[in-house]
Amino acid sequence: MTDLITRAAIYSRAAHQAVGQRRKYTDEPYHLHPAAVATTVESVGGTTAMIAAAYLHDVVEDTHVTFRALAHEFGPAVADYVYELTDQFTDPAQGNRAHRKAMERDRLVRISPEAQTIKLADLIDNTMSIVERDPDFARVYMAEKRELLRVMRAGNEHLLRIADASVATYYGRRDAEASDA
Repeated sequence: MTDLITRAAIYSRAAHQAVGQRRKYTDEPYHLHPAAVATTVESVGGTTAMIAAAYLHDVVEDTHVTFRALAHEFGPAVADYVYELTDQFTDPAQGNRAHRKAMERDRLVRISPEAQTIKLADLIDNTMSIVERDPDFARVYMAEKRELLRVMRAGNEHLLRIADASVATYYGRRDAEASDA
């Protein structure tokens, strides 16, 4: 692990712990999620900057860390990836969830292939947790993910296949359950 990646892992853990953030469904320390995303990005040959950004992808959204602080600490490449990955449409005044997610989808299709790769790793990790533990929200989340994956195609091909398969598996399972009823 390079110095940049090690520093990003430690920084991410400290930032998420500083606000007491825990995983929604498991109550595990939140930093385990970005660590899983970083491991996935590394497994497909992500660059040092990509892996560092994967560790840091949620710190601006979920903690008191700013993009300026990230750029100072980790350089512009990492900060730029985190910026690309940070939701821009979170204010309810921008519309209901469906409208905000549609705007976010239109934005994500234009981010770099490297940031899309990190986003795919994030989606894959989140999907497992949501589908397993929150079937009601999974219906909403998986529909959003399916629409996003229809247009966001510039990321790592292996992760795209995994993400696509998770959507197909989810909808195949739901179709099978509906036909059994």
